[in-house]
Amino acid sequence: MKSPKNPPSLLQVKHARPVTPNMIRVALTSPSLRKMPENCEGANCKLFLPAPGQSDASFTAQLREGPRPTVRTYTVRHMRPQQGEMDIDFVDHGDAGPASAWARAAAPGAFCGFAGPGPVKLQSFYADHYLIVADMSAIPVAAATLEAMPRDAKGIAFFEVNHPEDVQNIAAPKGIAMQWLIHPNPHAPSRQLVDAVIGWDWPDGRVQTCIAGESTAIKALRSFLLSDKGLPKEDCYISGYWKIGLIEDEHQQMKRAEAAA
Repeated sequence: MKSPKNPPSLLQVKHARPVTPNMIRVALTSPSLRKMPENCEGANCKLFLPAPGQSDASFTAQLREGPRPTVRTYTVRHMRPQQGEMDIDFVDHGDAGPASAWARAAAPGAFCGFAGPGPVKLQSFYADHYLIVADMSAIPVAAATLEAMPRDAKGIAFFEVNHPEDVQNIAAPKGIAMQWLIHPNPHAPSRQLVDAVIGWDWPDGRVQTCIAGESTAIKALRSFLLSDKGLPKEDCYISGYWKIGLIEDEHQQMKRAEAAA
């Protein structure tokens, strides 16, 4: 296999801790992170995961020479380029998924590969009101967006989490109302977020969105916002991050097929 032109960089775990009962924050470090842009919180990135028991030398060679390791898409939660550090938040799915299993076992000295980050989802804030919607998979992008907003921003944020103890403290503007909905079984379909958005007392003026989560709910929200409410596409970031019953590779394949249709 031909070596990639720009192989992923190798990151080491500085520490890992639970943010809530179902969310793990892993702090990663590398000199390469000192080159990352400021204010890239909320951007997506690719994490390359080693096989259980794989040595760092073997994994580094694999990143350069192949075959491609297991790859998952995540969101930059915090970036500290001056310290060469970055935080990634993982939903704790137990040991069934490779990323969750890796995060649960992460200890100082553990490692993974990294590529990115991509562009920040909302690069400017210009609306009269903001609509933020996220399930647990999308809390990092929603939280980063809220923290980057002007402090006089107004609007509402709907979050769906597994347990009341999964509610997080987010430094949102005071004018953003925060509503947390509980859905204890994330493997079962939920319309809570869809119904919450439909039932919102829609304000006058321009509305800008940051919406992400399970694809079935996202599809319904996209139809409501773009067709029923007539929001311009350029004012809407709305993305399906996962789909019940599919692993990430299958979900990405589904998204590509839908985009090409």
